[in-house]
Amino acid sequence: MVLIEPLAAFVVSLVLLLLLLYKRVNVGIALNASALFLALLVLEWQSIPEIIYSTAIEPLAVAVVLATFGIMLLSQLYKETGVINSLSESAGRIIRNSKIVSSVLPAIIGLLPVAGGALMSAPLVDSQTEKLGLKPEKKAYVNIWFRHTIFPVYPLSQVLIMTSALTGVAMTSIIARQIPVVALMVITGFLIAFWRSSSEKKGGDQPAAKENSSLNSGLKRFLIAFSPILATIVVVVGLGAAAVSMAGLDVFASTVLGIIVLVAIAKPSLKILVKPLRKREIYGVTLAAFGAFLLRNVAVAAGISEIVKTFAINGNIDVIVLLTVVPAALGFVTGSPSSGVAISVPILLGVVTFSPASVALLYISAFLGYLIVPSHLCLMFTIDYFKCSMGKVYRYILPSFFVSFIAALLVYFLV
Repeated sequence: MVLIEPLAAFVVSLVLLLLLLYKRVNVGIALNASALFLALLVLEWQSIPEIIYSTAIEPLAVAVVLATFGIMLLSQLYKETGVINSLSESAGRIIRNSKIVSSVLPAIIGLLPVAGGALMSAPLVDSQTEKLGLKPEKKAYVNIWFRHTIFPVYPLSQVLIMTSALTGVAMTSIIARQIPVVALMVITGFLIAFWRSSSEKKGGDQPAAKENSSLNSGLKRFLIAFSPILATIVVVVGLGAAAVSMAGLDVFASTVLGIIVLVAIAKPSLKILVKPLRKREIYGVTLAAFGAFLLRNVAVAAGISEIVKTFAINGNIDVIVLLTVVPAALGFVTGSPSSGVAISVPILLGVVTFSPASVALLYISAFLGYLIVPSHLCLMFTIDYFKCSMGKVYRYILPSFFVSFIAALLVYFLV
């Protein structure tokens, strides 16, 4: 029994999602609850178990869920074994320039989407930017901005994998169009953070032999600590992760190899090895991957995209507005790029053609919308660590946001 009109029901379910996220309910639980609530409002109730079952056995959904679980497990093991600390410390030894170190270290730790990752990089950024005489708000900006520059081109990003799967566009095609945007994000961040910063304070000179020994030791430690991530990325590319129908399984197989390499390096005890399996965030993010597919399938069954298509055509709404404003707004209000993409795709399905250009613009819009939301946990953690006001940090984040957004539009129109 259909209770209300599909479009109205979709809006109501979105409001429910926002309320749950506002109450700090896990995004995986929130997405699935909203999808089920939408199904109860717009579908015949006896058809709901069938949609849940068909989603649970959908090969692509299963592949992406497994990939998400594998990536989260690898990330948590990096943290629990302490290899992430070795990775960041060795990078600091290799790179002697404090400006480069303070921008590279957050990105390196950003390779692992662990909860509280911004707090892991904050002390490292603090020690390096102190040498440059940066104010607390600029230190916070460096930690936030450079931590997130890697995600639009990182093949192990759960949101990127999910975007590719939901839209049917090869992940490598999306990444290729994001490279110019990320390059400008890095340049913009570097100019805003370090323009006219004081010269680095020099310490005492070390003998050349001792300095070379330290460099060689740091390089060796870095290569060892980075090898699980490197092995995972190499295998993803080697197995042809760009083939969307197999992307999730390829990523899952690659993360299994990465975990094996990490275990061989760290030789953790059984207690440390199983500790991540008791952490709720692993299952929460994995559940969010399933929720994204369930929400899409419910929305498609309810005909949401056809309704939006008719509305867009009659209202003469420009495609660019749909590809930018909708995902950016959803990423902002939900405080989650995965939610922004998961909701945008069923809305735009049938309204726009999902090509590498359109999907790249949709993804970066959702990502940038999420990046600047005040409830962003990385932002809140960083501001609390550096004891600065959010308003002062936004003086640097907002110009960076607009430059990145303009770059994404230019890539869409020109490339």
